Amino acid sequence: MEYTIRSKDLVVKARSFGGELTSIRDNDGTEYLWQGDPKYWKGQAPVLFPIVGSLRGKKAVTSDGKICCMERHGIARRKQAEMIRQDQSSIMFRLVSDDETKQHYPFDFVLETTYTVEKRRITVSHEIKNSNSYALPFQIGGHPAFNCPVSAGEQFEDYDVEFEQPETANCPLLDENGLPQMDKRIPILDNSKVLPMKHELFSKDALIFDGIKSRKVMLRSRKSGKGVCVEFSDMDYLLIWSSANGGPFVALEPWSGLATCSDEGDEFEKKRGMILLPAGEKKTVSYQISII
Repeated sequence: MEYTIRSKDLVVKARSFGGELTSIRDNDGTEYLWQGDPKYWKGQAPVLFPIVGSLRGKKAVTSDGKICCMERHGIARRKQAEMIRQDQSSIMFRLVSDDETKQHYPFDFVLETTYTVEKRRITVSHEIKNSNSYALPFQIGGHPAFNCPVSAGEQFEDYDVEFEQPETANCPLLDENGLPQMDKRIPILDNSKVLPMKHELFSKDALIFDGIKSRKVMLRSRKSGKGVCVEFSDMDYLLIWSSANGGPFVALEPWSGLATCSDEGDEFEKKRGMILLPAGEKKTVSYQISII
């Protein structure tokens, strides 16, 4: 089911399947969120949990010998969440572990995702509760994709991604299974804040920024000035992605970790960015989307 929340500046929609955003419109009716054309990519803004990216061979083993077996980006995006609270400007979805989730991820958890809109800003907040008597290992991330171009008469190439600070970034290449090859990198930024959008940037999948200082990026048109800003102070990694077949969108993805990397083994708890949440405790990880 789809639900609507709003501020004086934005109308925002989200759905219970996957607990994800489905629309961000301003008062002019401009749609900023990608609408999931399956010709390019049917997704929109999936919640990535309890992994981001892929596991090697879709499997990993916990320290006590349990098997984690998951498709790319985990299980939350494929599950029906429960809407448990809504008012005019916020909504919360809850996903609780069950027999099905434990076939893939052998842990008990509660994941609550809250969307709150204020003026032209949306806060996406994930609270994870460990319902086990031992540590809960997980990663979490966002995958919101935005229309590019957002305005009629513009092209994909009219847009830049602007970083908060000048960055020098050599991004690891991904192998055919979407796993980062940490010893094979390509130069993307050289002491620059601006990355002009070109479809060929994404011919080999996403760009992984694993050592940047910035915790804020903007996707913005050089012509109209319109776009979005994503702030991710709680996340250590940023991915930028569009479909290899020239999709008219750009995803700005804040992640707490990475897919299984070439210099890692297959022990689940030792993946990059894995959070180990103590028994009975909760942790909140948030990011913000602003319309500019």
